[in-house]
Amino acid sequence: MFFYFIKRLFLVIPIAISVTVVCFSLVYLAPGDPLSAILPSDASQELIDRLKQEYGLDKPIPVQYAIWLGKAVQGDLGTSIATGRPVTSELGRAISNTLILALFGSLIGFSLGVIFGTVAGYRQGTWLDKCVTAVAVAGVSVPHYWLGMVLVILFSVTWNVLPAMGAGPGGDWVWDLEHLQHVVLPAITISVIPTAIVTRTVRALVADILGREFVTALRAKGLT
Repeated sequence: MFFYFIKRLFLVIPIAISVTVVCFSLVYLAPGDPLSAILPSDASQELIDRLKQEYGLDKPIPVQYAIWLGKAVQGDLGTSIATGRPVTSELGRAISNTLILALFGSLIGFSLGVIFGTVAGYRQGTWLDKCVTAVAVAGVSVPHYWLGMVLVILFSVTWNVLPAMGAGPGGDWVWDLEHLQHVVLPAITISVIPTAIVTRTVRALVADILGREFVTALRAKGLT
């Protein structure tokens, strides 16, 4: 077991390096120049050269990768070209927003899944059970990105009742109604598949319990 663990640990190193190479290469595989996000269309060549030197883009690509990897290992991820803020702070805000979405999505998925699964399990074989099962199958099958766009079209574009993007004023999370409105659509979108999975699981468990002999015996003795 120890040697297996050591072997798997050593395999992490080439995988991690491969991931960094792919991520670094995406900057150059994408159309356009990395500096096009901050440079005006009429930027002078002097300004372009100065920014390239500032961001290290004037060096050969292998040298850029080595410098970038060395700083990343030390925890220095540099400054965002788009916002001008440190990348670590940008990641911190993104992680906090991700955790908030995950929390709300999990709560919605678990709550609705338990309710729908319990109802379907108690009413197995009826039209209600068939409807819940059909919704659960559709929930597992629907792609997240498609459902998200449909919800934005309906609630943001057509009815104009919920925001289509953003995390609230300033981008910082605060527990108030204005910020909660920004969570509704993405939380519903990511909760669809968990809701469907929990629904089918709970429905099977409830149906299994209700079909056991002790339940039949209790009902025969008059228990509702």
